[in-house]
Amino acid sequence: MSNSLIQLLDPEAVVLGSDASTNEEIIRILASRLEALGYVKSSYADAVVRREMTIPTGLPLERADNVAVPHTDPEHVLKPGVAMGTLKRPVIFANMEDPDEKLPVGFVFLLAINDKDKQIDTLQTVMATIQNSAALDGLRTARTFEDVRAILG
Repeated sequence: MSNSLIQLLDPEAVVLGSDASTNEEIIRILASRLEALGYVKSSYADAVVRREMTIPTGLPLERADNVAVPHTDPEHVLKPGVAMGTLKRPVIFANMEDPDEKLPVGFVFLLAINDKDKQIDTLQTVMATIQNSAALDGLRTARTFEDVRAILG
């Protein structure tokens, strides 16, 4: 499968099989990776958590493990990148289309985008991946970044 998402993922910003038990916990785990790698400012994690409370990003896929694509304003981003996390057990995110609906989420793509025009391109790249059920099934069982590269690359 050819997919440019692999080009946006930093291997050190991929967390496979996380034990996180809340949406805030997985956001902070992934945000700390992006911060340590120089993608985002120290204000990024708090900004993403605040945004998620008011503008949720859970995407229903009619799976037991849906997807969320949290992000925030470009002012918290130093350079563009994407962190990805898979969860051992789904955590609850609110549905972006119906914030009162709670979705079990098994995949989180945390976007760090500092150009609003590129945000749409990045979202389209993520959407192309998450609409491929076989790719998500592969990511579910991935244990190394090389496994992820084999699925997305």
